[in-house]
Amino acid sequence: MQITIVGAGNMARGIATRALLGGHTVTVTAKDAGKAVGLVDELRTRDHRGGLIGAADDSAVDTAELVVLAVPFDAARQLAASYGTRLSGKVLVDISNPVDASLDELVVTPGTSAAEQIAESAAPDVRVVKAFNTTFATTLAAGQVDGIPLDVFIAGDDETARKQVADLVTSGGLNPVDVGALRHARQLEGFQLLHMALQIREGGHGWASTIKIVTP
Repeated sequence: MQITIVGAGNMARGIATRALLGGHTVTVTAKDAGKAVGLVDELRTRDHRGGLIGAADDSAVDTAELVVLAVPFDAARQLAASYGTRLSGKVLVDISNPVDASLDELVVTPGTSAAEQIAESAAPDVRVVKAFNTTFATTLAAGQVDGIPLDVFIAGDDETARKQVADLVTSGGLNPVDVGALRHARQLEGFQLLHMALQIREGGHGWASTIKIVTP
């Protein structure tokens, strides 16, 4: 799959690592082109089982099958609007958590979510999927916590788009959990707010915990 990641921070690093391990072709683009190049150079030094990675300007959005907005909520919403029809027919992955600066409150009003607002900002035929928002960057890079593969919760209104994201997750050695419609991003964002609060209360511990569904 041709994947473009917008952003060059820690979450971009973690998601790119998983995508490369899955054998996908990854292009990183960022407002700061130097950071994108730096991340690509770093990731090229690792064994990624055949995945390919490069840096480019934002024209990489045009050729992607799947675009990951690895940026904060406000930036993601602005990018979805500014890309407009360039994203038509593509899968757009929102990983954001709409939290305030103190990480103790959601900044979206009840009855909506960051993912739904991004979908409203995007062109009508863009298939928005919420994913990776409940996984911390350090755990994504590792792919596991205490030897247990991460769960990646996936919400979206288009079943085929959810399946594409699930395939990305599986190919990277993680476990996809399809929770259904995009409106369930509200619960996922609230869930991660609680997850962050618990980490802060425990002193952070490197943000190395994960949310896991266990069944008999």
